[in-house]
Amino acid sequence: MITPRAKFYHFGTIGSLVALIALCVAWELLLAPLRPGGSWLVLKVIPLLLPLRGVLKRDVYTMQWSSMLILVYFTEGIVRATSDRVPLSAALGWAETALACAFFLCVILYLRPYKQAAKKLAKQAIGKASQ
Repeated sequence: MITPRAKFYHFGTIGSLVALIALCVAWELLLAPLRPGGSWLVLKVIPLLLPLRGVLKRDVYTMQWSSMLILVYFTEGIVRATSDRVPLSAALGWAETALACAFFLCVILYLRPYKQAAKKLAKQAIGKASQ
C-alpha cells in the first residue's frame, strides 16, 4: 500500500521532471536560446524523457538511476546560472537547478522506505546464513 507521504513524493518527482522537461524545451527554443530562432541544445531533453515512463509507473530501479542522471542537469543549471551574461538565461539556470534539486530530493525520500526494507532483508538473510 502506498502511503500519503509516498504519494506526495511521487507526485513531486513527476511534477519536477515534467517541469524540467518543459523548461529545457522552452529555454532552448523560445526564451533564451544560444542562437536566435532556437538551438540544437534542445536535444538535452532526450535523456530526461528516458526515465519518464518508469517514474510514472513508480519503478524503483528507474528512480534510482534517474537520481544520478538528474545531477547532470543540476550541474548544467549551476554553470549556466553563474556564467551566462543574459539575465533571463541565468535565471533559467537557477530554475533548472531548483527543479533538479526538487526531483533529487523527492526521489531520495520516495526510495528511502525501499532501501530500509532491503537493508532489513539483507540483515535477516545474513543472520540465517550464519546459523
